[in-house]
Amino acid sequence: MEEQSEAIQGVLDSKHEELQVVKGVRHSDENQRKADRTEVQAHSYDVTKYERPSVTVDVLMMSLRQRDLQILLIKRAAWPYEGMWAIPGGFVNRDESLEFAAKRELQEETGVQDVYLEQLYTFGDPGRDPRTRVITVVYFALLDAERVQVRAASDAADVSWFSVYELPPLAFDHAEIVEYALNRLRGKLDYTTIAFNLLPDQFTLRELQRVYEIILHKRLDKRNFRKKILSTGILEDTGDKKMEGTHRPARLYRFNPAAEREL
Repeated sequence: MEEQSEAIQGVLDSKHEELQVVKGVRHSDENQRKADRTEVQAHSYDVTKYERPSVTVDVLMMSLRQRDLQILLIKRAAWPYEGMWAIPGGFVNRDESLEFAAKRELQEETGVQDVYLEQLYTFGDPGRDPRTRVITVVYFALLDAERVQVRAASDAADVSWFSVYELPPLAFDHAEIVEYALNRLRGKLDYTTIAFNLLPDQFTLRELQRVYEIILHKRLDKRNFRKKILSTGILEDTGDKKMEGTHRPARLYRFNPAAEREL
């Protein structure tokens, strides 16, 4: 009984010590907050000293549709550029990150959710928006169009896919943004595996070559392309085959992330 009592007392002493440590941490945190407030007051920053530009996010989504490289555009429902086509996007709220804002705007204007976004570039020409000084951060996504159902949501009059080679007049500086994104995509073909985002899980070498040709907007030599792509080790033969027209069945491949390296 005495040993049990000592054990209980030991646990109580331990809990007491833990409580004192917690109190000490809280006291230290409170002291730090007080110090921070004092420093802010001593070095007060005048938020009116500089004009504050607005920040927006635009989301450029590309996909292969009907053997063509297409982007998703929305028709603007309000001034400025009411009735014109534009890249989906909108203003960033004070309490949200850029990526969160991009995903929110994409869902609000197109209904699209759960896509991987990569930050592309920042555009900040002083006259790019007639409303005020607006800096926009552009996000970029490549996806299989069959996996995404788009619809015009509350912030857009319409939504549709357009060929990057036959675009309608675009609002703001969005034509410049599309051109920049296309050049960046073409450049990435040489050193990344970005093209695989536009393919189904299994594909033929002919289908892969078609993706490259559509993006580059030119024909490639079949023999040289296959030699180069197979030498990278980035493809894995599935063992299955697929009929392509009247030709003999073609091998089906898949992307092998374990062998990923620069192409």
